Amino acid sequence: MGFSGSAKRAYHHGDLRNALIAAAAELAAQGGPSSVSIRAAARLVGVTPTAAYRHFTGQEELLGAAKDSALDELAAAMHKELSARPQSDDPVRYALGSLSALGRGYIAFAKAQPGLFRTVFSWEGPVRDLNQIRENDPFGMLLESLDELVAVGYLSVERRPLAEVAAWAVVHGLSMLLDGPLRDMPAEVREEAVVKAMLVLGHGLAGNGLTAEQETLLADEMRMAAR
Repeated sequence: MGFSGSAKRAYHHGDLRNALIAAAAELAAQGGPSSVSIRAAARLVGVTPTAAYRHFTGQEELLGAAKDSALDELAAAMHKELSARPQSDDPVRYALGSLSALGRGYIAFAKAQPGLFRTVFSWEGPVRDLNQIRENDPFGMLLESLDELVAVGYLSVERRPLAEVAAWAVVHGLSMLLDGPLRDMPAEVREEAVVKAMLVLGHGLAGNGLTAEQETLLADEMRMAAR
């Protein structure tokens, strides 16, 4: 994917900061977070690094801006699927469809834009504070979806705390596997893995897959492993 030139056009209109952010996002899309630098972004825009440093103190700040830009694209991909989900008069069906749509958008973005996906969650540069959720934030959309499942009676109030972490771990982990060990698997196997992961998550949220004794056993075993 070549640089579109949009950043340079923005600069000609006097908005160098946004031009540099657009260039940083392009660099991230092509090569991931490690490819983002002041010099590379300045070169794409057509200015000197000195001019770029007037807007960003260094690589970390520019990478943070690139992360925000990539996060917005992830949110857009999730919102696109959320808006396209089938309507239903059944509130549980609709709420489950919303959760599935968010997961589908998340995975689709990871597959289509691996460089941006790695940038969003990179340990390089600033790391996101989940206590500061922006409007239309992917994590915020997940929280709202799980709260909706509680409201329609599918997810119990008792099982709601930290359910977002479990749901996020399933979808994010699957996205990483599809870009790694599962990359060369047949397409139908990869697609079925996505379906199976969502089914397991759905059963887990409802809490109908384990007896009370089995749930206690697993919880105790995991707590022992964490010590």
